[in-house]
Amino acid sequence: MDPADHRAYGVFKPVGHMVVSFPDAASASNGQEALMALDYERGDIHRYTPEQMVAQCDADIARASPLAGVGQELNLVKAYRELAERGFHWLVLREDDDDRARRAADALQAQGAERAQLYGRFIIEEMIERAADLPQVKESPDTGLDPQTPSGQEKERAHMRPSEDSSRDKKR
Repeated sequence: MDPADHRAYGVFKPVGHMVVSFPDAASASNGQEALMALDYERGDIHRYTPEQMVAQCDADIARASPLAGVGQELNLVKAYRELAERGFHWLVLREDDDDRARRAADALQAQGAERAQLYGRFIIEEMIERAADLPQVKESPDTGLDPQTPSGQEKERAHMRPSEDSSRDKKR
């Protein structure tokens, strides 16, 4: 998947796709296998290493239009970058069916996925809900998909749920 084909206001917005973060490569591999068991085609699943995601996010932040800050796109790019710096891996899968996306998110959460956002044309929906999360009521920079932490920073959210390999957390 070419990220350049999926941009809005200069930042990554893959409409018709779900972006899923995993704390490590093994969890991402297990997630990919879970998707294959749900009859996803290998060509509809794209993997990103932490280094690839940091590079993509840096490029997006550098070229972001002022309008990118109106919705969630720029917030999510910054969140993805924070997680990628912590060693998270990514799957981006083509999906435009809400029911199938929900089944995929459930399967991916069982494999250790931290977050999964389904990109629609007008809304980005968080597919993995945590008990401590606030309900998503509307899309804006101030509600919904933000990290929902006391500081409002993604780094704090990552510390709230460290991965099994918490050595990344000890370094911070």
